[in-house]
Amino acid sequence: MSQLITFPDVRLINRRAAIRALGASAAMAFLPTIRAAKPEKDSLPMQFYQSLSEEQRRAITLPLNDSRREFVSNWWYVNPKQRLHTFYTDDQRDLVQQIFDSFHHPEHRERMRWQVQKDLMGQIKNTPSVGFFGTPADKDFEFIYTGHHVTRRCNAHTDKGLGFGGRPIFYGNFAKAFREGPKHEGNPFWYQGVIFNEFVSSLDGGQREKILVGREPRSEKPAAVIKKRRTDLPGLPCADLSRDQKEKLLETMRKMLACFREDDVDATIESIKDRNLIDRLWVSCYGGRYDVGRDGVWDTWQIEGPEMVWYFRGMPHIHGYFHVTA
Repeated sequence: MSQLITFPDVRLINRRAAIRALGASAAMAFLPTIRAAKPEKDSLPMQFYQSLSEEQRRAITLPLNDSRREFVSNWWYVNPKQRLHTFYTDDQRDLVQQIFDSFHHPEHRERMRWQVQKDLMGQIKNTPSVGFFGTPADKDFEFIYTGHHVTRRCNAHTDKGLGFGGRPIFYGNFAKAFREGPKHEGNPFWYQGVIFNEFVSSLDGGQREKILVGREPRSEKPAAVIKKRRTDLPGLPCADLSRDQKEKLLETMRKMLACFREDDVDATIESIKDRNLIDRLWVSCYGGRYDVGRDGVWDTWQIEGPEMVWYFRGMPHIHGYFHVTA
């Protein structure tokens, strides 16, 4: 694929900022020490917000109650007319890249960058879009990053991961072909499928029978993605798992979230534990056409309950969405 966009290398201080900082440090040498004290750094999303012109802010800042705050899809743009390649300065694009990188564990950042780049599909028109919900005066002021196979969110006031804000995120990719093979070669998210199948293999025979259901998985239509089932939940009820199996499922979920920053993972797992969501979850796997290669390694699965949905589909390629209510 021809690479039409090259995102700048991420640095905590880019070259232009470094030059400005060097000049500032020379000037500060002549001021009293108390004047030279370094203020506490704003979060990366706040730095980006403060860099915006009034025109830019009006264009990409949405109300807290805007319906797009609850929206998620495999391919959408929160502000479709304002894209990263046209609407922002180089410094602002640097900051957005730093924000995006900060959402992910350092060991996964290059693969997450690659996913966004790959899923441009060689077309500059597919460049991601970002935005804000609310204003800095709002406690839950939110930054959002959207595009093909990518929706990420965070509280804009902090660089610390607080979970996912009680709203859905989306991830996905097709690495080498639209219809991937059973090993999903090159896909940066198949590691989740491998870890999930290790959990399934640890179950006893009766549990493995219950976990495999003969029905269609959840819909990917945006309105259905965030809808939680309270009845007619398919598969294996986690309330029936032993204590050790519940602990293993929690650890499985932690490992599957490993591509995201550790603070978000910790906050999410702690929320699931503190609210005892495990006993209100059901786990299901899907065979037939959803079992790529018909090899019994489950490519499509769900972990869901009245307060949580985790959907993973490997056919024809990987789509995943994750949503735990606040």
